[in-house]
Amino acid sequence: MSLKQRRDDEYYMRRAISLARRGTGQTSPNPLVGCVIVKEDTIVAEGYHRSYGMPHAEVEALQRAGDGAKGATVYVNLEPCAHFGKTPPCAPQLVRSKVGRVVIGMVDPNAVVNGKGVEILRSNQLITETGDLEDECKWVNRGFIRRVRDQRPWFTLKSASTIDGQIALPNGESQWITSEESRNKAHLLRAEHDGIMVGVGTVLRDDPSLTVRHTVGRSPIRIVVDTMLRMPPDAAILRGDGAIILAGISAQKMGKHDQLSKAGAEIYYLPEKNNRVDLRSAAIILGERGLNSVLVEGGATLASAFIQEKLIDGLSLFIAPTIMGQGISLFKEIVVPSLDKLIRFRVLNMSRTGRDIWIEGVPECSPDL
Repeated sequence: MSLKQRRDDEYYMRRAISLARRGTGQTSPNPLVGCVIVKEDTIVAEGYHRSYGMPHAEVEALQRAGDGAKGATVYVNLEPCAHFGKTPPCAPQLVRSKVGRVVIGMVDPNAVVNGKGVEILRSNQLITETGDLEDECKWVNRGFIRRVRDQRPWFTLKSASTIDGQIALPNGESQWITSEESRNKAHLLRAEHDGIMVGVGTVLRDDPSLTVRHTVGRSPIRIVVDTMLRMPPDAAILRGDGAIILAGISAQKMGKHDQLSKAGAEIYYLPEKNNRVDLRSAAIILGERGLNSVLVEGGATLASAFIQEKLIDGLSLFIAPTIMGQGISLFKEIVVPSLDKLIRFRVLNMSRTGRDIWIEGVPECSPDL
């Protein structure tokens, strides 16, 4: 392959990845996919998967290209599907369109595809190459990959704290520690995730709605970890589309199921660990529901529990340049026995939001994609 071809392939694959991102928060349980059709160094057509049930990226691009797809090179960040779901498979449609070459960012880890799309293309004498910008392609679909491989969503812990790590005063007051710009960014994060999770303590203290405001986007599915069903039926989080409640098995005797269900709750009774909902069981339930990503916005108890269970895949921390002194620490329940046992994170991005610092990172112990 010539240097020009390699550079062109990377350029158009990056474009496909950029298109794929436009579907963020809309496509689950499907992955994020973008497609670019190129002929004679010119983009003939583009497409992306807009939402679950709508045409896949390849189909949208092929429809726009028409006869221009014949002999063209197709760039797609994820292997074209080979099975019937809500829509027909994409790989056979690429064959019928008589494209000349297909460049694929990564093979689909989903067992119903996993190489079958590539096999269809190659068996029809289509030049097919895989692994172009594979790491970038994996990152954009990290939630989909985590759910398919580990049967759970990608969990991102979001928090707003002072520079000394406090998320609230000792009395629980926390509105507002960070700037308006940070809060607006937090709403964008909500729109980018399939679900948003808090503990029942947050519901009882703040009565949040957990919807998307201050930006355009779909509100995520609301999830509350509530071991003993302390949720009041008139809670704001139950209005509109309701919420998922993850309760402990012992809560079945509380006699609140019917009342909460009528108010809009979808209740799951799960095994308990140390008198709390077993978070690993909860994660599997959310994976079965088709959620690729969940934003954990809970307080110190939930954040500490997720860290202890090694379920956090990403961090999104908004840090205000203020000192509180005494307060509630985000990780107050975590005890590290020695410095060599520190829980380490790798910083991926650090930027300013208003007067605050926004840090994004991943745990060093996070399972590989």
